[in-house]
Amino acid sequence: MRLFPRLLLNHLTVIGVMGTVLLLAAELAAHPFIQHHVDQMVTLLGSSGAALRGDLNAGMRATLTRALFSALPLALLVAAVTAWVAARRVTASVRTLQAGSAALASGEYVRRLPEDGRDELAELARSFNTLAGALARVEQSRIDLIGNVAHELRAPVAAARGYAEAAQDGVMDHARALDAIQRELGSMERLALDLSLVSRVEGGQVEVRPQRVPAWTLLAQAQERFALPFEEKGVRLSVPAASPLTVWVDPDRAAQILANLLSNALRHTPPGGQVRLTVQAGVDSVTITVHDSGTGIAPEHLERVFERFYRTDQARTRGEGSGVGLTVARGLARMMGGDLTLTSTPGQGSAFQLTLPTSPVLPAAEVATVSAASR
Repeated sequence: MRLFPRLLLNHLTVIGVMGTVLLLAAELAAHPFIQHHVDQMVTLLGSSGAALRGDLNAGMRATLTRALFSALPLALLVAAVTAWVAARRVTASVRTLQAGSAALASGEYVRRLPEDGRDELAELARSFNTLAGALARVEQSRIDLIGNVAHELRAPVAAARGYAEAAQDGVMDHARALDAIQRELGSMERLALDLSLVSRVEGGQVEVRPQRVPAWTLLAQAQERFALPFEEKGVRLSVPAASPLTVWVDPDRAAQILANLLSNALRHTPPGGQVRLTVQAGVDSVTITVHDSGTGIAPEHLERVFERFYRTDQARTRGEGSGVGLTVARGLARMMGGDLTLTSTPGQGSAFQLTLPTSPVLPAAEVATVSAASR
């Protein structure tokens, strides 16, 4: 049954029920009133008025009945009009929603519904538009991811092919060509591993085993690991003196975060520059800040640098980084109950603030795990 007949039937049912209620109400309320006055009139007229009692009662009931039935055509007309208007509006909204849903199903994520009014249908349209916007962002993210991965793979694939052709043509020694090809394959392998890691981090599927760790130990290990790369580039790396501050983290994951931050700082700091590590205690956290004297980042890029493959300068050549290091770093920090933020001034360098908890903050049930082999 279509919507209009159903609404009309509901309206007619309401009219019938209300008509019956009105008749009963008139009988119960009006009859005692009329009866009282009839009795008074009979008393005044005597025996001649007694004959009028039945006529008056019958007239009263007939008058009420005629009044109700006289209003019935108008009630039916109003019921039909209101049912038609309501059915038309609801049907139009449903058809619009159906068309929008079909468009989303076919991949047309730019489709939006009109949000006129403040009723439930308008709320439904707003919810639909919110869903469409979310799907559009997901689709754009998927497209960007595919494009970025293809871009990142294009360079090592082209280089490996060039080395292979050079070896075939006798331009390059086979041993040197094999070494170069193996180097490019290693680059592609690192990209694949980074993509796997970032997907697991974003899905909360990375194992974290927090424990109490001296904050300075993390800094000393990072300094030892990066001393040679900083020295080779001519960038000074400074670490604060030992302190009693401790943090509640997975030491391996914390070291991974610091490695990403220091690699990023080294990549963007010119020779002769400086990268400084500082530690500051908070109420229930410790903040490790990585300061660099690089070129800095414009305000519009500050939050987006944590997106996968995002580059502040889209025209610059891809470096050794895969473009997901900061995404992984922030994800790991948040999985351990901390956070990673950035402040920067163009021309004056950048500062990444890694905030780590000093006590357990995550229930055991919320700690995601994967096999040790995937670490």
